[in-house]
Amino acid sequence: MNRRSFLTAIPLAGMATVVGSNPAVQAAAAPPLSDREYNVKLLLRIADPVITQLSRGKLKATMPTEVAPHYGKPVEKVTYLEAFGRTLAGLAPWLELGADSSAEGRQREKMGKLARQAIAMAVDPASPDYMNFTGKYDAQPLVDGAFLAHGLLRAPETLWRGLSSSTRSQVVDALTSLRSIKPGNNNWLLFSAIIEAMLLQFGAEWKREPVDLAVQKMEEWYKGDGMYGDGAAFHFDYYNSFVIHPMLVDVLKVMTEKQVYPAATYDKVFKRMQRYSAILERQISPEGTFPVVGRSMPYRNAAFQALAQVALADKLPEDILPAQVRCALTAVNKRLFEAPGTFDKNGWLQLGVCGHQPSLADVYTSTGSLYLCTTGFLALGLPAAHPFWAAPAASWTSKKVWSGEQVEKDHAINF
Repeated sequence: MNRRSFLTAIPLAGMATVVGSNPAVQAAAAPPLSDREYNVKLLLRIADPVITQLSRGKLKATMPTEVAPHYGKPVEKVTYLEAFGRTLAGLAPWLELGADSSAEGRQREKMGKLARQAIAMAVDPASPDYMNFTGKYDAQPLVDGAFLAHGLLRAPETLWRGLSSSTRSQVVDALTSLRSIKPGNNNWLLFSAIIEAMLLQFGAEWKREPVDLAVQKMEEWYKGDGMYGDGAAFHFDYYNSFVIHPMLVDVLKVMTEKQVYPAATYDKVFKRMQRYSAILERQISPEGTFPVVGRSMPYRNAAFQALAQVALADKLPEDILPAQVRCALTAVNKRLFEAPGTFDKNGWLQLGVCGHQPSLADVYTSTGSLYLCTTGFLALGLPAAHPFWAAPAASWTSKKVWSGEQVEKDHAINF
């Protein structure tokens, strides 16, 4: 009997038995995940060890402390706040969608509860996972206190207002204690600024001077065409996405809403971020790779935080379809996170870009540093029905170009 005759001869019940008894066949028969399902599952795979263990007061007891070659910091004084602040900064927009009756909505409800418990553990002096919010050992806590503040700004209902009054007070105490750390004359100015913006947003006592200094200096360091210097010098790296655009825009968003700064200032910096997002989208190759250049490459897809944030705001440049960004970022995530060695045997991230590559890490990079990658998932803060997630798949710019399709020429901005 030939193969076709054999297949047509198998009764449907028999076929079900064959599929049901063979895990490989069963997996092949399962419907593929949608891009949203894939990205939610991946974000939770990354974030869950940090949030769950911290919510139990067991982060310090369980998280590895891998460090880069020639690492120069007291790792156990800084890496846990790195992991938590950065994870929350990326997870927050998805949590802010809130609970609903869908499977994803129930996941958000569960993770939101754990995240609030984790915040309480991080700022309670009696907690086994109480974190270092001082400059006593190193200046690094200013960086990651800022990412924590950014996460709270991105989920005011689910995170900030869901906290007890005592925990909110402890958060304020922790973040204001970071004022003792003097930021460097570079992107670090934005860390002080976003902490003050968060305090203002939530009605705590705040200081304007760090905000004014950061905004002034970033304007001085603007190089044109959507690019800022990191200090007076221009660095060819992804710090415009890791820190500068996302924090500057969100600082000025608060300042505009509170009528501290005119709306025109915010509008200008947002348009610059839109231009930078267009550049980022064009850097994603047809295969889902991107240039590995500059510092901090083990932050992986955080290189696309600015693009994801513009998508989250639903303000992508007119010639970029939301679906093409979704498909591009999903392709990037598959290349990054499916590489063997990306996670250790217990599910924690390891140093590297495409797998385990400690030699690519900078001297300030530890396990906790890697969790900035969650900021590449900001677009999950858009509802599932939004065209970003619901529209049919679309090719991104480089995929269209290298397939011979017609694509509009690129152009710079002049402000």
